Amino acid sequence: MRFASLGSGSEGNGLVVEAGGSRLLLDCGFSSRETTRRLARIGLEPTDLAGILVTHEHSDHVGGVFSFARRFGLRVWITHGTLSVLRESDAEIDASVELTFVHGEDGFGVGDLHVLPFTVPHDAREPVQYVVSDGARRLGVLTDSGCSTPHIEEVLSGCDALVLEANHDSDMLQRGEYPPALKARIAGRYGHLDNTAAGGILAAIDRSRLQHVVAAHLSHKNNTPELARAAFAAPLCCEEHWVAVASQDEGFDWREIV
Repeated sequence: MRFASLGSGSEGNGLVVEAGGSRLLLDCGFSSRETTRRLARIGLEPTDLAGILVTHEHSDHVGGVFSFARRFGLRVWITHGTLSVLRESDAEIDASVELTFVHGEDGFGVGDLHVLPFTVPHDAREPVQYVVSDGARRLGVLTDSGCSTPHIEEVLSGCDALVLEANHDSDMLQRGEYPPALKARIAGRYGHLDNTAAGGILAAIDRSRLQHVVAAHLSHKNNTPELARAAFAAPLCCEEHWVAVASQDEGFDWREIV
């Protein structure tokens, strides 16, 4: 089982998970052309994918989903709430795209992959994040959540790899140039995880199986890779360089889970 990021941040997100002959794209916040280019960078064609998992309706996660799915005939997994918001906003949702609804926290299979959605507190209609497994190994992804919950920590416990949001450093955010309302939204319970909160999740979960930890969705203006690595390394009791960081432009290359 392996995974790679096409890019992570406010300008677009996409993560590929692969096991056996099955590959899923988790979110698609880039144009079809850009997504195709970024897939080629990790050695894939769009037609290598079985479909797209959608987390929520914010454009940096869903902006390219339907155009990309329509162009390459891919299925889309999405919650009713997310789809309803997109329809209300007059988003272009082609009727030819095959949709499968994600229901609460009901797991489902896609080829050699098993997908477990889980609910998170975020300022969206019906947001979910995902744990993806090949039956033996588990990748947990949490990139948009305002805070942790006991349920989140339960779901992420025992994962073999984690892609975990470290959106901002609280001090940098408060000293920065954003208007007060935006600062309050980002730092609120339905906003984004700061470095300390993300480190708290790592401290709370069962870390005994972790092979990879990646800090993701970093703000260009309100965080640095160095601060995120330091916040993750402390609860992991590891060297800071062991913690990977997903960048906006490059994401990260394939990482194997053995």
